Amino acid sequence: MATQPDIPRHVAIIMDGNGRWAKQRGLPRLEGHRAGAESVREVMEASIELGVEYLTLYAFSSENWNRPAAEVTALMGLLDRFLKEKAKDLDRQNVRLLAIGQLDRLPAKTRALIEQIQERTTNHTALTLVLALSYGSREEIVSAAKSLASDAVAGIIDPTDITNELFASRLHTAGMPDPDLLIRTSGEMRVSNFLLWQISYAEMVIVKKFWPEFRQGDLFEAVQEYQRRHRRFGAL
Repeated sequence: MATQPDIPRHVAIIMDGNGRWAKQRGLPRLEGHRAGAESVREVMEASIELGVEYLTLYAFSSENWNRPAAEVTALMGLLDRFLKEKAKDLDRQNVRLLAIGQLDRLPAKTRALIEQIQERTTNHTALTLVLALSYGSREEIVSAAKSLASDAVAGIIDPTDITNELFASRLHTAGMPDPDLLIRTSGEMRVSNFLLWQISYAEMVIVKKFWPEFRQGDLFEAVQEYQRRHRRFGAL
């Protein structure tokens, strides 16, 4: 679907506040993560309606591996369940799935499920849903630098030939447009090691609601705020 000029091609979201949402209600943290899955459905449907081409969700950071083992295991179980339940929806809604991050750290069955769904949805065109899993932007940038350094040592490239475009081609997001709009829920004012290279010129919208409270109307409001901005990209 062709995107209108005033609709962001790529929306990236830091889905924050699941644990605090649950705590406010006297619920286990895991219930907050479960509730957040409904927000994912709503935002995906709203993105299709708007004509957004890429929706990237910060689902599990590389730092999240440091959480208690029981919580990590439960989160991986929720991820498996989400993927299985949403696979048919992705087909029905013509949505392509991609996953980025240090995917080799995920459980083998989770990786296999992701690979299966990615292959199954590869030709879907209504929206590309990108899940950032076991993802950390600093690690991504270091990996890209190592890749280029290795090629330079091998004589495959000359260091003077390294450009922004070449560097970007070694990132997990190679081939994707950079995010136009970055949304963070829960009111926090941080980017939390998320797409540091890619969001250089993204417009940021901070939403005070916790992620499980985020709905289609909230995405529409964030896009309206984006439309009111004048993107100068460093110019006057």
